[in-house]
Amino acid sequence: MIRAYKFLLRPTVRQEQVLAEMLADHRSLYNAALQERRDAYRHASRTTIRYSGQSAQLKDIRAFDPERQGRWSFSSQQATLRRLDKAFAAFFGRVKAGTTPGYPRFKGAGHFDTVTFPKDGDGCRWNSTPHDTQTRVRLQGVGHVRVHQHRPVNGRVKTVSVKREGRRWYVILSCDNVAAKPLAPTGSIVGVDVGTVHFFTDSDGVHEPNPTFLRTTAGELAAAQQHLSTYPQRTRRRTKKHRAAARKVADLHRKIARRRLDHHHKTALKLVRLHDVIGHENLNIAGMTGKSAPKPDPGNDGVFLPNQAAAKSGLNRAILDAGWGQFLAILANKAESAGRRTIPVDARNTSRTCPPQIGGCGHVAKDNRVNQAEFECVNCGLVEHADRVGALNVLYRTGLVLCAGG
Repeated sequence: MIRAYKFLLRPTVRQEQVLAEMLADHRSLYNAALQERRDAYRHASRTTIRYSGQSAQLKDIRAFDPERQGRWSFSSQQATLRRLDKAFAAFFGRVKAGTTPGYPRFKGAGHFDTVTFPKDGDGCRWNSTPHDTQTRVRLQGVGHVRVHQHRPVNGRVKTVSVKREGRRWYVILSCDNVAAKPLAPTGSIVGVDVGTVHFFTDSDGVHEPNPTFLRTTAGELAAAQQHLSTYPQRTRRRTKKHRAAARKVADLHRKIARRRLDHHHKTALKLVRLHDVIGHENLNIAGMTGKSAPKPDPGNDGVFLPNQAAAKSGLNRAILDAGWGQFLAILANKAESAGRRTIPVDARNTSRTCPPQIGGCGHVAKDNRVNQAEFECVNCGLVEHADRVGALNVLYRTGLVLCAGG
């Protein structure tokens, strides 16, 4: 298995300055490579610049600017150019698919926070002082940086990344050959229906509360954003108070994200410990959180009919606050590590089908679901909580997958 480990760095004041310089120089390289591609395409010859050509220029760039670009790892600079190449590949993929293209952008100082070293030992060295009780990582041009290693690293370290989050620095290790640690079988199979009122409901009727981290912090976040809006959006140099206001908003968003991530890890671990097989809906979350399409009035040009945009925005916010995609990804990873299985099933009509497991008739109708919480079959009269009905149908479809040998 491949797993990632994230540890807090504890650099000295001087090392923190050098790390910031490393980020700035890699950002400069990224922006310069993007500018070269733009200029080449705008030229009358319509020249196409690729990664191989830009990587070949690195040797001359490092020789021309030894005090900046020449200080850092050659491989990490190649990784930065690959990052740009992937951005262009994704751009052309979206163009081909007919979706919103989103041309690659220049990176500002606050939008380039990661430097990747593609191979441990090439420009970086994890656990560079094994004789020392304090774990350190060595980075070319920076030195040996202390690491707060709060858990052991399993497998073989493949890549090392350094990331800045606010005023903190982290090292992220990507490791392969990580051995699984199977848990004792429980013989239990469960279906899970995620939601916004309850974080999820399982087929046994257990409701997991939704902590709604964004909603509970909305007042404090709104006040911080209103204070930030009193400063000019575009300015050549931010004042100390302006930077503090921006940092306050960013810190609140990071706090919400950390609390959500912690909740997802703990909830997924609880499910994995209790059940051998966990079925869940295969959701298209990106499609579910799209904007409401405008509804032109056929009788009046330039006039639009109500399209429930405000209600849809509130629903989108609730779905993103729950973080279903992140939770299901964590659940799959923990299940794999524990020797369990997660099975995504078709999500269509799970909350509209009368469940046969509890004496239902299997009738499918939109009218079966009375409201958010109530289910009443119009054919046989079965009454049950709507979320549990969805979980029971997920469990039924999970069983069909298992019977088919999937």
